[in-house]
Amino acid sequence: MKIRNNVLETIGNTPLIRLNKVVRDVKATVLGKVETFNPGHSIKDRMAVQMIDDAEAEGLLKPGGTIIECTSGNTGMGIALVAAVRGYKCIFTTSDKQSKEKLDMLKALGAEVIVCPTNVEPTDPRSYYSVAERLSQQIPNSYWSNQYDNLSNRKAHYLSTGPEIWDQTEGKITHLVVGVGTGGTVSGTAKFLKEKNPNIQIWGIDTYGSVFKKFHETGVFDEKEIYPYITEGIGEDILPANVDFSLIDHFEKVSDADGALAARDLARDEGLLLGYSAGSALAGLLQLKDRLTEKDVVVIIFHDHGSRYVGKIYNDDWMRERGFIRKELLVKDLLKAQADRKLITVSGTDTVRQALSLMKEYDISQMPVMNEDDIIGSLTENAVLNYLLENPQTNDDKTVADIMGEALPVVEADLAVSQLNKFFTKKVPAVMAKDQAGKVHILTKYDILQMI
Repeated sequence: MKIRNNVLETIGNTPLIRLNKVVRDVKATVLGKVETFNPGHSIKDRMAVQMIDDAEAEGLLKPGGTIIECTSGNTGMGIALVAAVRGYKCIFTTSDKQSKEKLDMLKALGAEVIVCPTNVEPTDPRSYYSVAERLSQQIPNSYWSNQYDNLSNRKAHYLSTGPEIWDQTEGKITHLVVGVGTGGTVSGTAKFLKEKNPNIQIWGIDTYGSVFKKFHETGVFDEKEIYPYITEGIGEDILPANVDFSLIDHFEKVSDADGALAARDLARDEGLLLGYSAGSALAGLLQLKDRLTEKDVVVIIFHDHGSRYVGKIYNDDWMRERGFIRKELLVKDLLKAQADRKLITVSGTDTVRQALSLMKEYDISQMPVMNEDDIIGSLTENAVLNYLLENPQTNDDKTVADIMGEALPVVEADLAVSQLNKFFTKKVPAVMAKDQAGKVHILTKYDILQMI
């Protein structure tokens, strides 16, 4: 029988999935390393087991002991799984910016959770770092795993994540894109990959309010860079020992809004319901797309599952309250949703029968009539139907120009969708618009209904 002895044996060997729609403007092949397939639904399961394995081997954690950790949620989830299987207690400290879903899931696994303020210095006795350290000193037979400075963190990714990516891409990976928080994932994975091929580029994704990017570029720890941010799972106001800056070729900062919106795009366009840092990683890649070629193979690490964020980035009200999404839909939003749709046109010199054939083939009810790049008219199913009913036996070559109507109105991409209603009439069933790339699209009433 093919069985696992416990849930911890299911960690790792997560799939590499090709991205399509969200990277349509990226020349390279882009692959997502989807860590939601781990039992705790995040990449942190890997390092949680490694930290506890090493602590047990070194005699730092004894049977019946208590594991203490400061966590944004995912490391706590991995440790809670280990604790459940091996019989440990666990206490987690976390910041008050973390989603309620994360806290509830930790409690469901039997953990005690202590919520600490976000907007305090790391050395402040109220910070979640300080509270974890103090508890480890006060509670007998306890072990503070300290994911930030515990090098078992990056060791886990050197031993598992890096080799998996190398094997899955058959050594063809050219770029690794990964959000940087504790630094274990990026450093451990990068170390393995660069040992295989030192030319592989490692791009770390940072957030505004974090010290990583400036420190990497200048060597200066600038406290002026530190301010509260909403993005979860990446960025720091400290320099964790796990971050090996020498392995990272470039840091890219991504805003709270761009990370959240990109995560929603991944869910809607790729069917991947992922966490905040996944959106930030994608947004960072898109900001750097001009550095890539068709020969490149990019792997983005998607750390965790979107179920942790249903009350945040996947909640429209939460997004609107922070100004991350507009209250009103714009034409360019409709254009983005149909970016891959082919525009079917007809020439004024085509016959009515040819136009009818196109309508039937593509199941459309209206088409613009074009003369090369110019829109000279429009053809609707009503016009074609009226002509054919009035001339049922005709075999002549009457052209589209003979029965076409006026050209469809052309609207601006920044126009509010609510304003489109004034363009639609019985004779005007659709409008035309250009996207940012200059591609022409036709927008019908049905397109608007689908988007709403």
